[in-house]
Amino acid sequence: MERSDFSVFYPIITRWMDNDIYGHVNNVTYYSYFDSVINRYLIEEGGLDIHNAPVVGFMVSSSCQFKKPVAYPDALEAGVRVARVGTRSVTYEVGIFMENDTQAAAHGELVHVFVDRATQSSTSIPPGIRKALERITV
Repeated sequence: MERSDFSVFYPIITRWMDNDIYGHVNNVTYYSYFDSVINRYLIEEGGLDIHNAPVVGFMVSSSCQFKKPVAYPDALEAGVRVARVGTRSVTYEVGIFMENDTQAAAHGELVHVFVDRATQSSTSIPPGIRKALERITV
């Protein structure tokens, strides 16, 4: 994936604890980056109230392709976009880029299913969130 594939970016500050014994960011840490940037977008652009919203997204699927290692204290940026918006689910794509790099160091595909918080049964994507998702759908 290339930087030009994305229009929305968020900075990621790597931490010392992100590195593993081999001296690079551990693979599981990328999933934390993905989750953070997706939820930041939903909060800031979709109006998601993570504490009180009656409908929330549950991550039901995730994958990551690693292209080159990154390490603390690298400055990173995550690009986020939507590959597909359904009635009750959305598929995101996230690219992790080193500062000023055009090629992603890693990229992931993740799926949220929206659920009623009280019943935990799937439900339609709320209109405000849907509108925000459609703005970054490719």
